[in-house]
Formats: sequence, C-alpha cells, structure tokens
Amino acid sequence: MFGRSVSLFKIFGFEIKIDLSWLILAALITWSLATGLFPEYYKGLPPAAYWWMGAAGAVGLFLSIVFHELAHSLVARNYGISMKGITLFIFGGVAEMEDDPPNPRAEFFMAIVGPLSSAAISLFLFLILFWGKERGWPVTINGVLAYLAWLNIVLAVFNLVPAFPLDGGRVLRSVLWSWKKNLRWATAIAAKVGSGLGIALIIAGIISIFMGNFVGGLWWFMIGLFIRSAAQRSYQQLLARGIFQSKKVKDLMVKDPLTVPRSLSLEEFINDYVYKYHFQMYPVLSFGKLTGCVSVHQAAAMPRDEWSMQTVGAIATPCNEDTTIGPEEDANKALAIMNRTGNSRLLVVKGDQLVGIIALKDMLKLLSLKVELKDFGKNDNA
Repeated sequence: MFGRSVSLFKIFGFEIKIDLSWLILAALITWSLATGLFPEYYKGLPPAAYWWMGAAGAVGLFLSIVFHELAHSLVARNYGISMKGITLFIFGGVAEMEDDPPNPRAEFFMAIVGPLSSAAISLFLFLILFWGKERGWPVTINGVLAYLAWLNIVLAVFNLVPAFPLDGGRVLRSVLWSWKKNLRWATAIAAKVGSGLGIALIIAGIISIFMGNFVGGLWWFMIGLFIRSAAQRSYQQLLARGIFQSKKVKDLMVKDPLTVPRSLSLEEFINDYVYKYHFQMYPVLSFGKLTGCVSVHQAAAMPRDEWSMQTVGAIATPCNEDTTIGPEEDANKALAIMNRTGNSRLLVVKGDQLVGIIALKDMLKLLSLKVELKDFGKNDNA
C-alpha cells in the first residue's frame, strides 16, 4: 500500500511509522492553516504566529490519527489479532492487521472504536478549550484547540460513512457478515459501496476543479481514487486468502530454480542472468548449498568498472526471513511476506538446501483462474 516508511517510536508494543508521503500532507496542512484558515478566523496576528499555529495543527492531526489507529489496534489485540503497527501516510493512517477479524463481533468493535475515539478526543479538546477561554489563554492556543476539536468531529463523521474500507464500511460488513454468515459476500457488498463512494468523490473533485476550487477539488479527486482502489484491493486480498488457505508453499513453488554460483563475476551476472531473465533477486549456491542472495540493487551499487573484477560471492548477503520461507508454510504467509517487503519472489528453503522458489506472478495467475471459475475456497463462512 505504501512507499518508504520510517519508524518513529513504539507505544503499547505497537510500532508507529510514518510514510514519507505523510510529510507532503503535513506541509500542505501547515501551509493551508497558516495562510488560509487561521488568518481568516483570527485576524491581526503576526505572520509568525500563524505559522506556529499551522505547525501545531499539523502535529495535532498526527497525534489524533495515531490515537484513532491505536484504538483499533488495542481492540484487535484484545480479540487475538496480530497487529504489526501503525503507519501514517498521505491520506491518513492505517493499523497493519495481518489477518481478518475472527467473527462479526470482533469486526464491529474494532471498527466502531475508531470514530468513538475521535469523538472522545473532540469532547476532551472542547472541554480544554472552554477551560482555557475562562482563564484567558492566548488566542493562538485557543485557535489551535478549536481547530483540532472540530477536525476530530470531521474525522469521526467521515469514518462513519458506510463505505469499505472506512470504519463505517467495516461496521456495515460486520452487520452483513452476522446476517448471512458469509464473510466474502459481506466484503463484496461493503467494497461495492466503498467503490461507489470513491467514484462519487472523484466526480465531486472534478466538478470542484472546474468551478475554480483547484486545490480542494484535487484533494477530493485523490481521496476518491484512494478509497475506490482500497475497497477493490481489500476484496481481492480476502479472495486471495480464501483461495490460498488450503495451499502449502510447496504446492505453488517452482522446483529446480535458476541459481547463481559464488564465483561468477558481476559482469557475467548482469549480462547472462539479469538481462536474460529479468529477476530482481537470485539465490547464490556454493557446492550445492544456499549461501546467500544477490539482487540487482546490490550489483548496481558497485562501480561499473569493477564489475569484471568483483564476484557475486563478494556482494551476496545472507538470506533472511524477508527473502525465504519453508516448503510446509501456508501460502498465505508467503503473500504476507511479499506484501510487507515488496519482494515478488521468495526462496523456498529447507535447512541450507534450496528446494524451490515461489513467485507472486504465479500466485496471481492461479488467483485469476480461481476467480474466473468462481472457486473461492472454503472461508466464505467465518
């Protein structure tokens, strides 16, 4: 879903990360508050005061989103669902859940706690704002508090829209799931509503742009694209988990995969392997045993005039949990690793022996065939 992210801190055992795209949002929020909203409502302040208020508003938004996603994560943990952490990106934040909720009740409470937490923040901020006004706090502080209080109301209301993957859409899915006892059907309906909302926001954004509100219209357009894409992707991921839940890695791997000897020069590696087979990563063997992995990125980091002198073994790195998986592991675990790391191929290893390679493109081909045949696996009812 995201690009490059940076880990900031841990709280309650959850890693808080920020996608670099969120910096764009933070800059836009600061700029729009400092040059638009705050000067409009609080006239006569020095320019520096508006910029400090804008920066404080952006930080407050960050903390509000973290609190919102943290509420999701804590409830998920209570229901035994593994949560990796929370990542903030340009359209908000997401709690990284490794599996679907076990039942409709868990789905409902995990979803509803998000808007409730935002509403609670809003109430708390309004109380602090009232208290501050009574004691004559500076207008700069009261202005930021008022902005954040109303912002959290907007977050709560917007997230209650019954369109997947928004919190309201997950509430809708939980109700439909409880009614029909069919998770796939419930997800399909909620995802269609989410896709419809995305299309509506895209249209609204285009209309707004033509009416002269370019910045606002562009944001609605981008948010609409994101919601529509996220809704469709969520449904596809559910189908994939259902289809692959009965598959082992050994059932989908390619045996006798292409390997690279340690003694091969980088020049030969590039010309005879990379340009010929177009893979990003290759297993490195020595006397029949797996000794490491070599990637195109590693080779590209070496100066071009050293390719003929350096060997693959000199730049190969040990394989790890991000690049390998066991043959008896669930195929869904392979998908989860690929999704987390961005690797499209995993080495299938048993001890120090390479027994095969599992590739994302092969899994997607099987998924496409299963969907065409409407063979969705056995996890419809959950």
